[in-house]
Amino acid sequence: MLPIKKKERGTEVILHINNDSEEFLDEWRIKGILEKYCKFLPVAIQFGEEEKSVPDGEDKDGKPKYKTEKVDRIINNTSPLWTKSPKDLTDEDYLKFYKELYPYSEDPLFWIHLNVDYPFTLTGILYFPKVKNDFEIQKNKIQLYSRQVFITDEVKDVVPDFLMLLHGVLDSPDIPLNVSRSYLQSDANVKKISQHITKKVADKLQEMFKKDRAEFEKKWDDINIFVKYGIISDEKFYDRAKEFTLLKNVDAKYFTLDEYKEHVSANQSDKDKQVTYIYTSDPGKQDSFIQGAKNKAYDVLVLNGVLDNHFINTLEQKLEKTHMKRVDSDTADKLIDKDDKVESVLSQEEQDQVKGVFEKAINNQSMTVAVESMPTDDLPVIITMNEFMRRMKDMAKLGGGGYGFMGPMPDSYNVTVNANHSIMQRILKAENEEQKVKLAKQSYDLALLSQNMLTGADLTNFIKRSVELVS
Repeated sequence: MLPIKKKERGTEVILHINNDSEEFLDEWRIKGILEKYCKFLPVAIQFGEEEKSVPDGEDKDGKPKYKTEKVDRIINNTSPLWTKSPKDLTDEDYLKFYKELYPYSEDPLFWIHLNVDYPFTLTGILYFPKVKNDFEIQKNKIQLYSRQVFITDEVKDVVPDFLMLLHGVLDSPDIPLNVSRSYLQSDANVKKISQHITKKVADKLQEMFKKDRAEFEKKWDDINIFVKYGIISDEKFYDRAKEFTLLKNVDAKYFTLDEYKEHVSANQSDKDKQVTYIYTSDPGKQDSFIQGAKNKAYDVLVLNGVLDNHFINTLEQKLEKTHMKRVDSDTADKLIDKDDKVESVLSQEEQDQVKGVFEKAINNQSMTVAVESMPTDDLPVIITMNEFMRRMKDMAKLGGGGYGFMGPMPDSYNVTVNANHSIMQRILKAENEEQKVKLAKQSYDLALLSQNMLTGADLTNFIKRSVELVS
């Protein structure tokens, strides 16, 4: 340390830069580093100067004049919003601070202001953003501070995994500046903080639900991903969330879990008193199946979110005597086994003959044909995939396409031929085998078309055949 004569009190720190680090002499590079690590330090930090418009008297008409002059550039906000009392803040204050943190983001849905002083100290603001499909892009948006000193934006062990999609700031002096991953995983205060954040989020959602259910329902499509993620991954969160978790049906009506059970139990219980929740993962593509279910007065839920495959499994585990079936996993008559039987207009010999014609027309090992007695106004042919098989395939896709050591699961579909549909009589009475196969192929292609499975040359041939049959 060398003695030096100074005109003013204070300390100067002089850094020497190696040749391979000259990028850190660039003004904007330094400014970026300061803004990241010193953005909210409680002591003002000056970095260079900036031009600012300041008052300069009045013009001859009495209007204020302004001039541009250079002033000290202060790069940090010494009194960030989380250090203030919530009662002194407005919605505009919270939205303005969000834009300060994330300048190019959409406005958040709502926020939670944290202020705890026992048994640990924690302040901060957590925002609920509008979640996009790409989870990874939205993660790591929570910044961790200790007394306004930036620590990290890797808060995995401070914030529960299902809340990693939140945005905002946490500040706790109970977390040291030299924080490490191993420290976070073992520290008792960190675990308490994590549990407290989970509770505060659940309390906020519960408060919103009770205060204004209609407004809560409007937000549900945006916030349900947080709730479902929490239910899937955190047992305690499910216990808190089950009262405000909503299910939405195809008519855009919302129900709590208890309300929905009561709503469908009478009509959607099978012969063993198990309640069946019927759902669609794509209302547009599965409309014909939805209408078939509605014709039997069944209610159909919309579960088309990125996490809904896992959410469905969790609901089946949590709800007593309840199971879930996608609306296109079987014919409407067999979605709920009530032991009702529809008589067939075909003899057993005729059913066998129809089955043989369809197997010849389809000629596909992954399609299992069965002729069944169904109402006359149902479709002539319905293609479905077993609920268990389809769910396993969907979950494998969600996991990134991996199928484990068993390899990819082969496609396997059920082709249900309606024995009581009038077209079966036409097939049986057709002049020759070629005509029978053509009618069967046309009916099968219609079923493929309803499932968006008819493409390429098969679609072209279907159109040509349709023109021939109506000509």
